[in-house]
Amino acid sequence: MNDEATPNRHASIERTVEWVDTDASGHQHNSAIMRWVESAEAELFRSLDLPEYFPSAPRVQQVVNFKSKLWFGQRVTATVGIQRLGRTSITYGFEVHGHAHAGSEAGIAAFGTVTVAHVPSGSAAAQPWPANIREAVSPHRLDNGGLESGGLESSGMVSSLP
Repeated sequence: MNDEATPNRHASIERTVEWVDTDASGHQHNSAIMRWVESAEAELFRSLDLPEYFPSAPRVQQVVNFKSKLWFGQRVTATVGIQRLGRTSITYGFEVHGHAHAGSEAGIAAFGTVTVAHVPSGSAAAQPWPANIREAVSPHRLDNGGLESGGLESSGMVSSLP
């Protein structure tokens, strides 16, 4: 993990599109994008040393914007950053990039947001995040550091639709 002066504002993972990740048309199945995003999210929380995060953070909203296809054997990089820390929720922005492959250029294949809520074990409703999670997550928000719009667009992480 980076020191407080230069916080790690995102985490990335690299994968290869496997046969199981594709559908009948030969390109990625829509569910593969979210698996890669969740892997990058897990990497982010490992870097923050917060293993208790996952059992209590169900997804309450997912928005995926697809821009291009990913093909079997193609390398991809999924990147996740913390866009917003709410009282009971966290919203992540993400991008999935396809590397150059079989004549296709590298570029963004999908981008979007995922919002999770803090629902502790034994609870049926969202509860405020514990202090240790708030303290660990807060410096890593993409809206820290004077970004004008406070969102991923101003951080350069999330692309706009064509």
